Order: sequence, then structure tokens, then C-alpha cells
Amino acid sequence: MDRYDRLEYRYLTTGDFSALQQMNTEYPIETRTLIEDVVKIGETTDPDINSKFLKFYQDTTLQTLIAAVESEYANTDDIDKQLSTSFSRLKQVLPDIEIPKVYAQISALDQSIVVGNGTIGVSLDKYLGANYPLYARFYSPTQRKQMSREYILPDCLTFYLMSIYPLENFESRPQIERDLQIGKIQWIVNQIMTKRIYHSRYEDAVEVYMKKHPKLSYEDLLRKTDFSEFKVIER
Repeated sequence: MDRYDRLEYRYLTTGDFSALQQMNTEYPIETRTLIEDVVKIGETTDPDINSKFLKFYQDTTLQTLIAAVESEYANTDDIDKQLSTSFSRLKQVLPDIEIPKVYAQISALDQSIVVGNGTIGVSLDKYLGANYPLYARFYSPTQRKQMSREYILPDCLTFYLMSIYPLENFESRPQIERDLQIGKIQWIVNQIMTKRIYHSRYEDAVEVYMKKHPKLSYEDLLRKTDFSEFKVIER
């Protein structure tokens, strides 16, 4: 996982212009995505965008958040190892997928995962632990449960698969079909991680279906648009 967040940290806490130059030259796509699509403070071509970017993060809450990220994620070797193993496994079961480049960023509590152009951006400020004090102000207990280090990997896999295997006409489909498509992806992520991270009645329905169809490839499962064979049990 590329530590783009460390350059962000340098620029946003000290105003170090060389860090900003490095962000723009070595990570132009990541910087544009962060400024234009994530925190949405303008366009990278705006003449005053650098000062606007710096000013945006001077908020005391965000400065506390930035410091917490750099402390909590001083070492990410464990995550690097998990990403490498899991994407290798994913490639074995879905041979046609490209293994993405993964980078870390600080998004001011915006999107947890950003996917695009063969990259996955992980917003580390959304993974500081369920008990991180600031989260209680903005998120429900259910949401906070998934805002910890162990969810970085499953979230990366889930959002990446959702970007590669979108359900056609998603908006106009019944809710149960949308939920089942996500259930299929969650089931695959559970298999890749060899533990049940996700557990829902939709993932249950996929589990039952795959036990009955053990020869069905993961590719065919993800492309399958007839949802009538999945039996969702009401709880």
C-alpha cells in the first residue's frame, strides 16, 4: 500500500511545499481524485487550490484526525501482506481481473474506499477503531463497528469487485436483487479471506446456492442476473 497519506501529512501539518510538489508529480491522479472527487474543494487547475487545500485541513478536528492516522498507522506491514495474499487468491479464482495499485490517503472522514483507474484509495481516517472518540459524533454504533483496521482488506476487495462487476440497470432493479448482488460479492470476499467477515441473509442465500452448484465459477456467479434461484430467508 503506497503511503500517499504521509506526503499529505507533511504538507497539511507543516505546509512543506516540497511535499505538495511530490504529491502533484508522483501522485497526480490520486491528488486530483482527493481534491475534486473526495473532499470536493475545487479543481486542481484552480490558481488558489494549494492554499485552499491547506486551509481546508487546518480545522482543529481534522488536524487531530491527521495526527491520529499517522500514529495508528505508523506501520502497515500487516496490511501490505494481507493485500498481497488476498489479491493473489482473488486472481486465482477470477483470472481476468487486474491487480490494482492500493494507496492510503486522509479524506476528512469522507469516502472510506475510492476505486478508479486500476487503483484503490484507502482513507485511513475512516479506520481508527470503533471506539475512536470523534466517530461517536458522526456515526451510529453499527457503522462504527466496521471502522477499524481489520475492515480495510474486506472493504478493498468488496468495493473493487463492485466496480468490476456492477449490476446492470442497478437503479431500476428491485432492492432484493441489489442486495443479492452485494451478497454474492460478500460471499466471495469471505472465501478469499477464509473467514466469515460478512454475514447477512443475502450472503446466506449465496452460500446455500453455491453448495448446490459447487462447479459454478466465481465469474459466472457474479455475472448471473437471474436472481430467482437465490432463496432469501426472512429473519
